[in-house]
Amino acid sequence: MKSIAPLAALASLALVSACASGPATRDMEVTRSHLGQPIPARPFATEPADHTQHGLEWESYANIVAEELTRLGFSRTTLEESEMVAVVEVQRGARAALRRSTVSIGIGGGRFGGDVGVGVGGGVTVPVGGGAGEVAVTQLEVALKRRSEGTLVWYGRAIREDRLEDADPSVTVRRLATALFQGFPGESGRTIEVE
Repeated sequence: MKSIAPLAALASLALVSACASGPATRDMEVTRSHLGQPIPARPFATEPADHTQHGLEWESYANIVAEELTRLGFSRTTLEESEMVAVVEVQRGARAALRRSTVSIGIGGGRFGGDVGVGVGGGVTVPVGGGAGEVAVTQLEVALKRRSEGTLVWYGRAIREDRLEDADPSVTVRRLATALFQGFPGESGRTIEVE
């Protein structure tokens, strides 16, 4: 069995660098982690990790993620009939206000999380004020796991910053999802910028 310690170390470094970005831009930062093995397209369902966050706003974001997975050949179904589960989280707010999850994520036995702040959950909206020139940060996180044993096979996070007056949450999440799944599964453990 291959050691995944190097993968965990690379993913941790990439995630730390993604958290420490500079001034607001309109580019997106995308980070993905996986074991470097093919991920076959399977029937999937969507769910939030924190089921108290399940609602219409979260459903609209989950539908956007589902459209991207369907484009890649996955087929959406009910949780009972799914082979994969896509856990979706969207957060909006000032970068400093975005909560850092303490949930650890394991990929193939490796662990991610803790101090790096990798986590998945429901949909969270954080108030960011209202002055002209205020910056809205939107973060999309998706984790794909096998439903049968809960093994995480792929994790991705995309972040975009916009002026508050220009930010439309649904449009931004759609852009983030497109960037996140571009070239799926993507290069593991590296943060890239996507225009």
